[in-house]
Amino acid sequence: MDKLLIVDDSQEIRKQLKWGLGKEYRVLLAESVDEALKMFDSHSPKVVTLDLGLPPDVDGASEGLRCLQAILQKQPATKVIVLSGNEDHANALAAIDMGAYDYYHKPIILDELKIILSRAFHLAGLENENRRLQTTSSTEGGGYSGIFGSCPQMQQVFATIKKVASIDVPILILGESGTGKEIVAQAIHKRGIRKEGSFVAINCGAIPENLLESELFGHEKGAFTGAQSRVQGKVEFADQGTLFLDEIGEMPALLQVKMLRFLQDQLVQRVGGREDIPVDTRIIAATNIDIQEAMHKGDFREDLYYRLGVIAIELPPLRERGDDLELLANVFLRRYSQEFNIKSRGFSAAALKWISDYNWPGNVRELENKIKRAIVMAETPIIEPWDLGFEERPMTEDNTEMSEAQSTEFFEFDGLTLKEARLQVEHTLLLKTMEKCQGNVQKAAELLAVSRPTFYDLLKKHGLHSLRA
Repeated sequence: MDKLLIVDDSQEIRKQLKWGLGKEYRVLLAESVDEALKMFDSHSPKVVTLDLGLPPDVDGASEGLRCLQAILQKQPATKVIVLSGNEDHANALAAIDMGAYDYYHKPIILDELKIILSRAFHLAGLENENRRLQTTSSTEGGGYSGIFGSCPQMQQVFATIKKVASIDVPILILGESGTGKEIVAQAIHKRGIRKEGSFVAINCGAIPENLLESELFGHEKGAFTGAQSRVQGKVEFADQGTLFLDEIGEMPALLQVKMLRFLQDQLVQRVGGREDIPVDTRIIAATNIDIQEAMHKGDFREDLYYRLGVIAIELPPLRERGDDLELLANVFLRRYSQEFNIKSRGFSAAALKWISDYNWPGNVRELENKIKRAIVMAETPIIEPWDLGFEERPMTEDNTEMSEAQSTEFFEFDGLTLKEARLQVEHTLLLKTMEKCQGNVQKAAELLAVSRPTFYDLLKKHGLHSLRA
């Protein structure tokens, strides 16, 4: 059961929350900063609710902010949800700037708080899995070399990498373009017995047929026009290391024969040469085509397939990886926010929905590129769908960003009654505001200047209650 630390000087609130949340979480209680930090050190909870008005400064926020700072110094990944009164709005925002996960204005409505807590624990779990994979990568000789994933298909991939890395047999990696085939090949090399040797990669589909043989096997001086000196090929450079043949399915038929001979004899001849050169290298190949269909059509040799595919690893497309989408999006967001030195806090609810629903034909590579674009293009710390390139940013006639109210002017109202038009505008404002506030009802209600109960009624009226964070 997940541990939840509740820090509040009110005995009544502590009892209320323990009673209301005790079935879902192991609830820990503290009424002062010292007690909270002692409890935090002993139990390391992933999520904390924190009242800013703690003794001796129960009417201010100094002690609550001190507690927040101390918790985040001990464990920056902790999700701290600040509980404050309506008059403490400025202090709540200050807490967010310091690194708090979210804030919630009292009085507490348990069902609302449960939703915020559920999302906080979900995100903490994803981040914890990410850190576990990073730790595995650093403590096991390179590990998965930057591969992240918690879905069953990727766990099977990781298990296969562990098994085959130290066994010197050819590997065939299958998967759509952008699924990370070369990263998997590098992980196998780094974990294997040839990790001290070179990892040499060549894309068989990117080099013209008349040049590919020379790139692979090298050539002698004078072998063809322009061959002014002897040149070693990629195969020779990979001696004692690993040769990665990307897009092996695009290899021309004549070169398939020569590659088959090399796999059988471990000997190569340079173009224009007669000398047999022994080369000891491990072959890892990859393709994004249906290799079985290619063999059926006669485009790929069966005997070469069986030489290359002693062990086959199939990488799942990103659209089939479930929660890995959000995990990878956050991995890339943190990585490139740091690299570009741009402060990005997260994704809006609308952006996360786009990420979840999009088909990702370019797979992980496409996701990575869209996150890079978003970090650079975003005008706020929260990534929106238009930052990712999914939607056009609403604009006014003078090319400035359109507000939610202004955007309603672009709806088609012909044929609508006044009541129907009003409902359409109301629905749009609710939807846009919830997206902007990432599903946070309290923030959305404040933005639209209505009470929280009124905002709840409006969500129910328009069937939008599922958008709550």
